[in-house]
Amino acid sequence: MDISIVIPMFNAEKYLDRCKAAVFKSLSQYDGKAEILIVDNGSADQSLTFAKKISDSRVRVLECHTPGAAAARNYGMSKARGRYVWFIDIDDEVAPKSVALLMETAAKTKANLIMLGAERVFANGKVDYLSAVRPDEPDYESRFVRYGMGPWQCLIRREWWNKNRFAFHEGIIHEDMELMSALILSVDGKYAAVNEPLYRYYQNDGSVLHKSTFNSHIFDIFPALDGLYARFEKAGKADEYHDELEWFFIWNLLIDSAKDFGKFPEGRVGFARARKMLRERFPDWRKNRFLKQKSSRLKARVRLNYYK
Repeated sequence: MDISIVIPMFNAEKYLDRCKAAVFKSLSQYDGKAEILIVDNGSADQSLTFAKKISDSRVRVLECHTPGAAAARNYGMSKARGRYVWFIDIDDEVAPKSVALLMETAAKTKANLIMLGAERVFANGKVDYLSAVRPDEPDYESRFVRYGMGPWQCLIRREWWNKNRFAFHEGIIHEDMELMSALILSVDGKYAAVNEPLYRYYQNDGSVLHKSTFNSHIFDIFPALDGLYARFEKAGKADEYHDELEWFFIWNLLIDSAKDFGKFPEGRVGFARARKMLRERFPDWRKNRFLKQKSSRLKARVRLNYYK
């Protein structure tokens, strides 16, 4: 088997047909052997029933009884048979040429990890481009650590993943943040990129990360960042990537997660926790070299969120 496409599924009946059509169209342009693993995560709607009705010999429908996307991805990886694995979110789409281009790159480079470009589609219809980190960029490892890519933005060599015993942190919603930026520490120079929009990532208001009502899982940012830092410490690379990790913490605590902390009264304690984490990990964070490169407006926003 050349590639396993692992698709976690939870109450996603309205997205299943669109995702399936996009994946099938992409596979129609690829001559190799592929399988699709749809991993149901305890759906309460008709998702599982609809998935089981897909009449295609390449599709396997699995049931994971541990809640959360992290558990579904881990379970899917444990059942995958492909040399490479691509995690796809069921509410997103892939480009028609995506599988062929990724597998062509894999054949040429024998890479352990291949990053791809993606279009991000906001709820208001606005679209921007998430460029891949290319290995020919100066100091590309630095940008990779700061990037914070999602699991869907890379093709993974399964043997390498299993050898390193990688797994997503189960029980939290920032499971990708805890792991993805640290993968660059283990690629052993076997890293490649396809800087084309091969994926279409939809920021849906109803997703776990974009709900309009308070969800205590917004505080999962803290164990996720602790876990990421621990991976760099274990590899003896925390000092080497100090500035990159510092910026990653600044962005995620004082810009990204701050939107959720400030949106709900119950979330405002997150600001105090963010201050505490930065003081303990990066007491001189205001001098961060990547922060200094940002606009005055963004710097002001960071300071405002720190003192809230």
